[in-house]
Order: sequence, then structure tokens, then C-alpha cells
Amino acid sequence: MLLLKSVTTGFSQRQTCRMTFKEDTFYIKQVLEGDNSAFAMLVERHKDMVFNIVIKLVKNHHEAEEVAQDVFIKAYQALQGFEGTARFSTWLYRIAYNTAISKLRKPKKVFAPIDENLIDNFTTDTVERGVEALSQEEMLLALNSVMGKLPEEDSLLLNLFYKNSMTVEDISQITGLTQSNVKVRLYRIRKRMYDELKNQLNL
Repeated sequence: MLLLKSVTTGFSQRQTCRMTFKEDTFYIKQVLEGDNSAFAMLVERHKDMVFNIVIKLVKNHHEAEEVAQDVFIKAYQALQGFEGTARFSTWLYRIAYNTAISKLRKPKKVFAPIDENLIDNFTTDTVERGVEALSQEEMLLALNSVMGKLPEEDSLLLNLFYKNSMTVEDISQITGLTQSNVKVRLYRIRKRMYDELKNQLNL
């Protein structure tokens, strides 16, 4: 564990180092065959994204570093049970999400089922067309403005979908929300984003 602790320190330093990585499955196989040092390569590849997920929820920088360390320790301990049915990154980010949520000690929210037809209809309304029509600069302005005003979990969804280009399916697997609920929450965020930008531009 000393190796793991040393590797997972300093998440915020964002040191750039040019490394050539193999596929995650290569390092997983190495670890499972007894080469524990290979886990350091998995940490190096994914530590920035793990920290980004955690900090969006926990907010406190010091606590986020501790939670991120816990995430990799949990992943290391559970690696034997990784079945490979999902990408390792998705599996790891789900651990990060759950660990951060546990840190917040919030009761798990229960969402009512939502009609998929209703969700599909959202994509054709004024809000969706308005957001899609934004320029890159306007989109970034709206994103940054709204990000700090959202609840932690919604802020994370926004970050994963827009800034990390994750699919609704990926976000669903990471957060444990149904795809319908992810779509609805993204719709509400888009509406708030669009309203925020209209207010800023006095439209």
C-alpha cells in the first residue's frame, strides 16, 4: 500500500509528463499475475479524471485528494473482481462517484420512472435548439457561469457530458442513474444554461 499511497499523492499538481500507455487490460493482467507495480500505470492514466469527478462533488481540495486516494485503494483491492463487462475507466469512475457521494453522507435520491417518449420530445423544443445554436465561446461562457450555481451532482453531470464528452450511457453507468434520468437532468441543466446566457446577453 505504500507504493499506492505514494503514487496517488499530489492530484492537484497536474504535472505533464509524456508517457506511452498500453491498454488498461495489459496492466490489469500484470497486476493480477502478481506485478503490483503495474497498478501505478493505471493510477497515472486515470488520476486526473478521478480527481475531477471527486472535486466536483466534495468541493474541498484536501478532502478530494483523500477521497481520490481511497478510490484507487478500493479499485486495487477490488481488481480481482473486475469482470471486464464495462470499460475499466467506467468501472473506476463509478467507484470514484460512489466514494465521493459516501463522503458527502447524503441519502440516496429516489427518482420516479420517466417516459422515454417524453424525453425524446425534449430534443425538439426551443431550449434544445437554442443551446445547439450557441457558438463555442457562448457555450463556454454559459457552462462556466452555470457550473458554480448547480448542485454538486448536476455540476458533475454537466462536466462529464460537455467537457469530457461522455455519452448518456457512460454517465448512467458511472452515477447509477437511469439513462432517462440522466437525460432529464441534462435537459434541465441545458435550460438553466440557456436562461443564464439570455440574462447575460439581455436577450
